[in-house]
Amino acid sequence: MKSLITMESVRAWRKKITGKVVFVPTMGALHHGHEALIRDARRLAGLKGSVVVSIFLNPIQFGPREDVASYPKPLKNDITVCRRAGADAVFLPTVADMYGPDRSVFVDEESLSSVLCGRSRPGHFRGVCTVVAKLFNIVQPTHAIFGEKDWQQLAIIRRMVRDLNFPVEIVTAPTVRESDGLAASSRNAYLTAEERALAPLIHAAMQSAVEKLKDPVAIVRAVARAVEKIPGARLDYAETVDSVTLLPLKNRKSAGRLAVAVFLGKTRLIDNIGLPPHK
Repeated sequence: MKSLITMESVRAWRKKITGKVVFVPTMGALHHGHEALIRDARRLAGLKGSVVVSIFLNPIQFGPREDVASYPKPLKNDITVCRRAGADAVFLPTVADMYGPDRSVFVDEESLSSVLCGRSRPGHFRGVCTVVAKLFNIVQPTHAIFGEKDWQQLAIIRRMVRDLNFPVEIVTAPTVRESDGLAASSRNAYLTAEERALAPLIHAAMQSAVEKLKDPVAIVRAVARAVEKIPGARLDYAETVDSVTLLPLKNRKSAGRLAVAVFLGKTRLIDNIGLPPHK
């Protein structure tokens, strides 16, 4: 597996590749959810294609009071995960390489990013779109894989690719969960032992509401009531939205998502599950 540090080294590597180039962008602190994405990329690339993983802690998608400084950076373990999962190359750019001190150009999505996490984290998706657009330009992948856990991010990247005509096929992978249902996330490491024991109740509440209820509004109310009963939990949002537009889901005639963000102690957890249409 090659370690690529500079943009020039990525471009030189890319010129030699003739098959599929399947890209997995990450911020590091890789867990078994990321490993599953890389393995999916390996299967998609096949024997003749290549898989490249980027590890870059993107500072411009963090707000002034968010956890960029304390975000875990276990680079040695990250490299091991990439190698074990079958990556051909890992791109490790520095902040100085990615962003000049006088940078003044950003990529803004102005519709999908205004709801859900966009309300709670202003500027977050501007940072996401900007870094993903830059990485696409540098790596020039044929395909890129994103997990369904960050459904809003996935929808926004799809829209960016469509509207800016990136020649990249976006591939999705299902949310990887722990044995108790908690969605795999780097932020799970911030939970105390007591909070970690309570965290699966969020997904359980979501599943229960979706299984028992059909009305989107009733589903949201049921989830909100369940979260209120979890000690130390504070609901940021619970919403049912259209899978593509992220507009509020008025009925179940089209596919939707139940999306939830909950503060458990100081840690903000997000999750979503599909809402199949009801005729």
